[in-house]
Amino acid sequence: MSEIPKDLLYTEEHEYVKPTDDPNVVAIGVTDYAQGELGDIVFIELPAVGTTFGKHDVFGTVEAVKAVSELYSPLAGEVVAVNDRLDKEPALVNSSPYGDGWMIKLKLANVDDKQALMKSDVYEAHLGH
Repeated sequence: MSEIPKDLLYTEEHEYVKPTDDPNVVAIGVTDYAQGELGDIVFIELPAVGTTFGKHDVFGTVEAVKAVSELYSPLAGEVVAVNDRLDKEPALVNSSPYGDGWMIKLKLANVDDKQALMKSDVYEAHLGH
């Protein structure tokens, strides 16, 4: 069974949104379920700091042994940080998807947009657990 932290928000595409110290900035990555489905991740393409995205825009790709998947921005905003460790250590997404395997930090265009995301219990039901 996949790990689903209660304090995060989720999308149907298996991205998570994690709060940071700044209420206008969130960390985004892929869920434990997603990394498990992908298998061993060998490469991640992420955007540059300063790039802006709309909700559901593609913000990067994850290449695993089995497949290449696009990453979708769960919210609109501007990239304020990118996890550079993933350039050399893409497997961090497998070993620590909610910790060291975060992908980008996004300054939200509208904080209220988070209300449209799934809470952990809804995401768990979405997975059929």
